[in-house]
Amino acid sequence: MEKRNPATDYVVIKAIEDGVSVIGLTRGSDTKFHHSEKLDKGEVMIAQFTEHTSAIKIRGNAKILTSLGEIESEMKK
Repeated sequence: MEKRNPATDYVVIKAIEDGVSVIGLTRGSDTKFHHSEKLDKGEVMIAQFTEHTSAIKIRGNAKILTSLGEIESEMKK
């Protein structure tokens, strides 16, 4: 089995609707927001986990592709 390095993993996010929020969260003892973007329908963002980014939060309807598979986020009802 190939050894994975999460720090080099990319995430592709495609907005299914206007106003999808993509928020980067920091590493360390205190998790904080460090970057945010708004995507409109059809826009695509390619993000990477780094020494500073430990998590990515996606709010809104979007298709998310990772090396582990594909998932769709949903709007809160």
